[in-house]
Amino acid sequence: MEEQEEKQYNQNIQDNEEGTQMREELQESTSAQQTPQEQEIDYQAKYLELKDQYVRAFADFENTKKRLERDKNQSLEYAYERIMNDLLPVLDTLEKALESAQSNPEAGAIAQGLQLTLEGFLKVLSKHGVEVIATDGEFDPNLHECLMQVPDANKNDGEILQTLQKGFVYKHRVLRPSMVSVVKN
Repeated sequence: MEEQEEKQYNQNIQDNEEGTQMREELQESTSAQQTPQEQEIDYQAKYLELKDQYVRAFADFENTKKRLERDKNQSLEYAYERIMNDLLPVLDTLEKALESAQSNPEAGAIAQGLQLTLEGFLKVLSKHGVEVIATDGEFDPNLHECLMQVPDANKNDGEILQTLQKGFVYKHRVLRPSMVSVVKN
């Protein structure tokens, strides 16, 4: 698209130069009365000038239209991000309710219902670009927040030992970092 705009810009400059050249020719050949040829040159110069104004106005309009579309999309992304961020505490509460129901043998049906609800909720979030941050492997300060450093002889330094709270990204932007404990020997 930029290549097309550049071609249009170069064409505008060329048309403008042609119009300027024609005006100069017109001024050089001025006399008390204009011949039909001189009038034709005047009309052509005026035409080129008006054409240049039109092309510039159209280019400004197209640029404004593109900028407004880009601004609208950015505003929508920001609004979606805020909504997704507001849903994370609801997800945390649902996970805690599921853990509580699973620890109670009498609440098996409730646990199953909560599990299905949680899975559906995560599918909807995923459908809209929200993903859980992986917490297996190495600590990444861009995605994880270290709350504790724990010694563990069986693991390497910098490895994530435990996830304390899930983190989420929305379209490659961190909504909330994963809260983790990291091995430090």
